[in-house]
Amino acid sequence: MRIISGNFKGKQIKAPIDLPVRPTTDYAKSGLFNILNNRYRFPKLKVLDLYAGTGSLSYEFFSRGSTTITAVDNDTSCVKFIRQTIELLKAPTSVSAVVADVHSYLERAISKYDLIIADPPFAITPAEELVTIIFERELLTDKGIFILEHNSKDIFDELPHFSEKRKYGNITFSFFTKQIAT
Repeated sequence: MRIISGNFKGKQIKAPIDLPVRPTTDYAKSGLFNILNNRYRFPKLKVLDLYAGTGSLSYEFFSRGSTTITAVDNDTSCVKFIRQTIELLKAPTSVSAVVADVHSYLERAISKYDLIIADPPFAITPAEELVTIIFERELLTDKGIFILEHNSKDIFDELPHFSEKRKYGNITFSFFTKQIAT
């Protein structure tokens, strides 16, 4: 895995092969961050990375200047690897990794985020539950966005707060906002 852009552009990060993950492809990651780059100033973003896996998306945000990032995964090996990588990158203490079930974490969350991104296992994509809890608990700032990475075969256009989707091969990013785009 490599970091695509920012201060750590080109940095290779070797994850242990036994982690139970499906990392986001460089192609999909590039497409997503091109979209985000045109919409946000990364240093100001407060980011929540759900089902963080290897932490690949968190590293991209940090590389681009975001310094308030929380990566959440229920696998202790994944979180251990993310913590080691955060240390290697000399990230500030406001970049952290938490071992937790995503739903439990969201139920207890008290912060509001500018961007929440979730990359759950494709076999169990809990799209409706995530959208419901994030918007009912008001975990996004007024202009915040929730991005769900999922298999392109799955379609979530009918869910509340859906605003758009972008497809990159087998991967689609569905965007959900407080103010529904018309």
